[in-house]
Amino acid sequence: MKTIDDLEVSGKRVLVRADLNVPLDGTRITDDGRIRASVPTLSALLERGAKVIVTAHLGRPKGDPETDKKYSLAPVAARLAELLGKPVAFAADTVGESAKATVAALGDGEIALLENVRFNPAETSKDAVERGKFADELAAFADLFVSDGFGAVHRRHASVYDVAEDLPSAAGYLITKELDVLKRLTENVERPYAVVLGGSKVSDKLAVIDNLLDKADRILIGGGMVFTFLKAQGHEVGKSLLEEDQLETVTGYLERAKDSGVEIVLPVDIVAATAFAADAEHEVVAADAIPADRLGLDIGPESGKLFAAKLAGTKTVFWNGPMGVFEMEAFAGGTRAVAQGLLDSGAFTVVGGGDSAAAVRQLGFVSDDNGHSDEDAFGHISTGGGASLEYLEGKLLPGITVLEG
Repeated sequence: MKTIDDLEVSGKRVLVRADLNVPLDGTRITDDGRIRASVPTLSALLERGAKVIVTAHLGRPKGDPETDKKYSLAPVAARLAELLGKPVAFAADTVGESAKATVAALGDGEIALLENVRFNPAETSKDAVERGKFADELAAFADLFVSDGFGAVHRRHASVYDVAEDLPSAAGYLITKELDVLKRLTENVERPYAVVLGGSKVSDKLAVIDNLLDKADRILIGGGMVFTFLKAQGHEVGKSLLEEDQLETVTGYLERAKDSGVEIVLPVDIVAATAFAADAEHEVVAADAIPADRLGLDIGPESGKLFAAKLAGTKTVFWNGPMGVFEMEAFAGGTRAVAQGLLDSGAFTVVGGGDSAAAVRQLGFVSDDNGHSDEDAFGHISTGGGASLEYLEGKLLPGITVLEG
């Protein structure tokens, strides 16, 4: 697979597929980690004299830039300009008149960002012909294509997959770094190897659990998905999040783990609340004694200590998904305990998934204030939650295979 170091880019128009899918509160970016992660590739291309055209998505808009303004990349363009230290021209559409004029005006070493690529329905179309026509329009802007949006490489989308078939293509620095890190989780893994899984739904993690039962030494489970595991063991879970249709599958995983010697670690206590609200009345209860009228919103303090103890002495850890509703301070203790346990363990740790990455930043474990990488504390903070999970499931990622082709 070629990288940008293999390309002659001076004076060339380079289309870059980046991952700029950041959380917004109105027009305020609440976590700019993905924008920061795109800077090394963009800076390298600009320094080498390329005319850089960036395409990216934000959320899943249903309308157009006029009717669905909350999905505009305009705030991202402003933040990217601050991080690059140079102007970023912004096109108000993806392949329309604004995009054409903006690209045509670029000089060597200048950069433009096109509006949210998903405003064009063909970007995500399942019709290969429709998708291909849109990719042709994007490709017409450029001489070369650089894929650097790792968070989207598991999608067979026009700006990720089809455009790579239209232009000479290479991987950016973020793609190559993410792949190098994920290989450390799948090939010649340094043991003991622990996996920490959280988040709301066990169904989102079924395939990765299935695959990791043959690879990990222990799997720690928290977040909303834990209640399906507790229910599978016959415990009351009250009004907690529960996926009844996954109980049989989870029971099978527990049995398989026991037979294969993989340790599955579940919480021993839970923070149970009267409602899903920051100010809800709550108490710590045993994991096997959740009141019928309450719902679990975090793992409890003893579970935090248990999880930290299970992480101590590990050499490799993959963490995907918070332990509770960390956005609410009353239910952030479990996620905070796991993050601290990972730091104390000294293990090579990969934090995967937008929620996990946002949690370690929001809870103060890493800071972006100095403008440098925020990855050092944990080993690597991945930008690609879904892509990382699919890689660990053993799936082929279309956006990667097309670069290797």
